[in-house]
Amino acid sequence: MSLRKTRINKEQESGDMHKQTLPDRTAERQTTVQTGLNTYLSISGFESSKETRPGAMSLEVKEKNQVRLVFLGAAGVGKTSLIRRFLQDTFETKYKRTVEELHSKEYEVSGMTITIEIMDTSGSYSFPAMRKLSIQNSDAFALVYAIDDAESLEAVKSLREEILELKEDKLAPIVVVGNKVDAEEARQIPTEETLSLVELEWNNRFVEASAKENKNVLEVFKELLQQVNLPSRLSPALRRRRETIPKENLLRPPMNKTNSCSIC
Repeated sequence: MSLRKTRINKEQESGDMHKQTLPDRTAERQTTVQTGLNTYLSISGFESSKETRPGAMSLEVKEKNQVRLVFLGAAGVGKTSLIRRFLQDTFETKYKRTVEELHSKEYEVSGMTITIEIMDTSGSYSFPAMRKLSIQNSDAFALVYAIDDAESLEAVKSLREEILELKEDKLAPIVVVGNKVDAEEARQIPTEETLSLVELEWNNRFVEASAKENKNVLEVFKELLQQVNLPSRLSPALRRRRETIPKENLLRPPMNKTNSCSIC
């Protein structure tokens, strides 16, 4: 009888200790909301400095050493889900219509501070003036479509044309993202067809991803950050050198098509 009570008491104590550790693990998880960003940028030599909470879209002209990435695409293709998966490693199954939000975080590199902003836009095209301003004030573009929605790729084509026109740059940093590869059985857009269009005809980058299953989400942001070439932007010497190079030499060389597309 005494042995049984002792065993029960030990089990209760063990259970109580287990319960006490749960809040600590929860708190620990809450401190890792920037996992994807920290992982990639720390490898690239960036040190996290300060983060600001998401807020309404800012249409002010960017300050020096500030990089803005914007996600564009039709409603329901998963723009918000990709950003949320990247920043917070979470996924919401219930669709909520997005109002423009701007996520911002500062990083230290080579003794300088750079602010990386991620703009989440609405899929509604009722406000062309708002979309025009967000394009004009951004540095790199993720054009998102859903592989199970053929019309969403048509929206990407229109958005790309608008970007090239507004930025007056045929080499604007663009990554086309085919989201929802977890819905393969409902696919309406063949991978090979889009790969040929994006990388051979447009000379842009192409990634297929799944925010739901966290496939290639980090790759999307890697491509965007690589295209804006952050270290060169921060180096005055490199900037001066770039300004002395003839414009025709600044054209990005043709991309290596071998294994250039990230597909799961």
